Amino acid sequence: MHAGYQEEAQAWGAWLRRSVAGTPDQLQTLYGLAGERWVAEWEVPWLAGYQGAHPVRIGNAASTQLQLDVFGELIDALYQEVTLGLVRPSASWPLQRALVTHLEKVWELPDESIWEVRGGAQNFTFSKVMVWVALDRVIRAAESFHLPGPLERWKALRTRVHATVCREGYSEKRHSFVQYFGGDTLDASLLLLPLVGFLPPEDPRIVGTVKAIGRDLMIDGLIRRYRTEETQDGLSGNEGVFLACSFWYVDNLVLQGRHQEARPMFERLLALANDVGLLAEEYDPVAPRQLGNFPQAFSHLALINSALNLDTHAGPAAQRSCQSDDTGEEY
Repeated sequence: MHAGYQEEAQAWGAWLRRSVAGTPDQLQTLYGLAGERWVAEWEVPWLAGYQGAHPVRIGNAASTQLQLDVFGELIDALYQEVTLGLVRPSASWPLQRALVTHLEKVWELPDESIWEVRGGAQNFTFSKVMVWVALDRVIRAAESFHLPGPLERWKALRTRVHATVCREGYSEKRHSFVQYFGGDTLDASLLLLPLVGFLPPEDPRIVGTVKAIGRDLMIDGLIRRYRTEETQDGLSGNEGVFLACSFWYVDNLVLQGRHQEARPMFERLLALANDVGLLAEEYDPVAPRQLGNFPQAFSHLALINSALNLDTHAGPAAQRSCQSDDTGEEY
């Protein structure tokens, strides 16, 4: 890792541990720049948004939502931090144990998940997958670095979570994983299942999911995060394609060896950037124009990952997806 990047990563890890420490049972989706927990949302009715869009909001109500996927993202980041040699293995171990202890109590609850829906909590498939990720990474850390913990209990729960997702979050009728347990709608977050190692990219259920998303969520060669008319997200109107989702689709094509499809799609996405190379959160293929938050870090992170995945045989997708299955065996 480049020295400058390593220093930045170490500083971010220190901020993360400091912000979350002491309140693992109150883990938030987002914090203020100084680690503030109070990020209240309020509307500004006297201001008009871009081209009259409304309401204009300050703050973010998602700070009070339950998003179980955050546990997996956080613990995976702490695991990567150790495997890259940025900190000693025990640096965040008490925090990780506390997070998992709390997760054991709440993992079956419905939540608002990655898209911060305002239409009511559900048992979102992606959230439960990220619960599995949290358990998988603490198990791997404990085994790799000889850290103390109730391994047998964690392994049993990891197996249970994996089996629950495969049973409740997969539709035999659609030959695809679905947005939430018992539903039949699709969600582009399902493209992350092979990227986090939940199942290998060649698994028929993953192949079917990627095929279904490409068929039902693609517009003009780009991927929507879900169909707004089918998802109770609490928002009115339609939206553009979510650019990060399109990059995730590229990553899946790479993992499945479909490079001749992946590269043209990636180049199409690059061409959507503005004159200084920046991307928004979404893109309107009809207008055509960029939409939503601008610039959007989520889009650029996904772009970088896809570029590395296309450029090497061991890009971020392959590295992160090479994890254990629900029994702890490598695949």
